[in-house]
Amino acid sequence: MKTLETFRIDAQLRTAHGVSWLAAQSGDHPSRLLHWPWRENPFPTYRRLREQGPVVSSRLPFHAASTRSAVHRILRDRDFGVAPPSDVVVPEQFDVMDLSFLQRDPPDHTRLRKLAKPAFSPRRMEDYRLVIQKIADELLDRALQRGEFDLMRDFAQPLPITVISHLLGVPEEDRSDFDRIGNVIGAALDGARSARQLGRIREATAELDALLERLMVERRADPREDVVSDLVAHFDEGELTATELGSMFRLLLVAGFETTVNLIGNGTMALLRHREEWERLVEDPELAVGAVEETLRYDSPVQLTGRWSREETEVEGVPIGAGQQVICLIGSANRDPEHFDEPDRFDITRSNAAEHLAFSGGTHYCLGASLARLEGQIALRTLSRRIPGLRPTAMPTRRDTLTVRGLATFPVTVGR
Repeated sequence: MKTLETFRIDAQLRTAHGVSWLAAQSGDHPSRLLHWPWRENPFPTYRRLREQGPVVSSRLPFHAASTRSAVHRILRDRDFGVAPPSDVVVPEQFDVMDLSFLQRDPPDHTRLRKLAKPAFSPRRMEDYRLVIQKIADELLDRALQRGEFDLMRDFAQPLPITVISHLLGVPEEDRSDFDRIGNVIGAALDGARSARQLGRIREATAELDALLERLMVERRADPREDVVSDLVAHFDEGELTATELGSMFRLLLVAGFETTVNLIGNGTMALLRHREEWERLVEDPELAVGAVEETLRYDSPVQLTGRWSREETEVEGVPIGAGQQVICLIGSANRDPEHFDEPDRFDITRSNAAEHLAFSGGTHYCLGASLARLEGQIALRTLSRRIPGLRPTAMPTRRDTLTVRGLATFPVTVGR
């Protein structure tokens, strides 16, 4: 039974949806990205935005930066921050969870990021390499026995969730819950679309907090070489508050899960749709390094990120008022023909593919970029080596999300 609060939230969300839909119908390209069918394939809209200029003002209260030079500048410029000004009230549907230093500016960002950084040190990356390869092989052993499988359900999703569970120290018996919780929280990056979804997000957050509390008790009694043990030590030494600990745990789950799942799915789909590129990878699996960079450029797992102007400024001649929001369209920047030759062509040997902005930039450059790259390289290399005849058996389906771009299903066969 709906409560008055539920009715209130749903009414607000319907109103916001209606306003943005009317803006989209009037030809406002930035607002079109919020709606189907433009959200399903945003690249034509990105092209139109780039043609209009490096930064375009929406009829909704934000600007959209679409060229690589503009997005690169904003991500690195200290005139912009991730936190909204104190006098700006963020709508309830977009203020659904705390994701630690991802949503903080210095000095809090600097302090919190420093505490998480050791988890992604070069020494730990080498340790993770063996773990990732073992998991990938075990998953493909089972897939090969079946002959036909869903690449997302049976490989792209369980690989990163098992890796991040290992990194954080989540027991194997909790991983199915961890997977489900991660999916709910990842979808929340676009904001809530209904009171029901908002409720699911809050329930998932509460479950994750309960899991963390249990793990904290266990790690105090038996510290290990995992991130939870490190975070508990920082908490006990007064370097983290309880709220900061919970939000960091949440961020590491989302960042460690969402980006890599979609990197593997989007990369495999692009390779199989461009069969000559797949055959090149089969002949030389070491091209997986370039295939990962080209996937990150061509079909970025994270399509956008937001920034707020701290003072009156301008970007490539476009004035931005103090306290205004700019949406940095990473997916558009990575298809900018001013920087990438033939940007709509998928080429795993592209010389400057690694100049993409898929991991953001500046002080907020993705802390887990090296882990995502490593997982992606091992996944694509192992797929091409062990299943050279891999082929789709049906059209893949996409997730109905904007910030995170990825597949929901991808039926494939091992072929001959």
